[in-house]
Amino acid sequence: MAETPRPTHPASADHAWARTVEHASRTTFFFDFDGVLSPVTKDPSASQPVPEVPAVLERLAARVARVAIVSARPVDFLRSRFAALEHVDLFGLYGLEVLHEGEVVTKPAALEFERPMAELAAEAQAALAKPVFVEYKRLSVALHYRECPERAAEVEQWAHERAERAGLAIQRGRMVVELKPPVDQDKGMVITEALRDAGCAWYFGDDMSDIKAFDALRAREAVDPGFFGMAIAVANDETGAEVSSAADLTLASPAAVAAFLTEGLARF
Repeated sequence: MAETPRPTHPASADHAWARTVEHASRTTFFFDFDGVLSPVTKDPSASQPVPEVPAVLERLAARVARVAIVSARPVDFLRSRFAALEHVDLFGLYGLEVLHEGEVVTKPAALEFERPMAELAAEAQAALAKPVFVEYKRLSVALHYRECPERAAEVEQWAHERAERAGLAIQRGRMVVELKPPVDQDKGMVITEALRDAGCAWYFGDDMSDIKAFDALRAREAVDPGFFGMAIAVANDETGAEVSSAADLTLASPAAVAAFLTEGLARF
């Protein structure tokens, strides 16, 4: 396994905000949802953003070139949580979906998996007794074992067997294993594409899939000395150590993210 890239510049929030203010018209902010804008909940369907988050994201979007949420959640879920936001882009299912001009656009290669995923979700419901939570996302199925961590090996084995049988991809996360279409798409690819015209970018993440987004910032810095990227981890006692080791700065919680952004906005 390749070594996780480490921060390439000092973890100075003051310097990062100063750079952002100077280059605001070419700056993009990216955020994961669960664990970053919302506390992680035992019931994933109950997750809500921290109360201060929607307003602060809208204020941020008025100051910089772009604000986007890049999540494992479907776009429709994200839209239900941020219905009032007019200037925040939504990337769902690791970028398999994107909200574009009011419409959800899906990667064509993933569409053929819609029916198989519905069937897989029904199979999982029948095979994995509660409190395992089966989250059907139209194009993927996430198996959450947060309420029964002692069953992690059982759930992981079931997922791997079904993935191998159906030719699906596996994504691990915080007390969850997800089965996805074997489509070459992840958060890092979303960020790489979105950075084409950016001079500065921030990414806030808390889980293993977010490290690929951090990698995208590092890769852009490596080929473009004028580009500045800031990777922000949000602490947790599950994947936090590994994510923080790949970040420039770690914040304590989703509430701390909202406070950090509010403080930063005061500099504009």
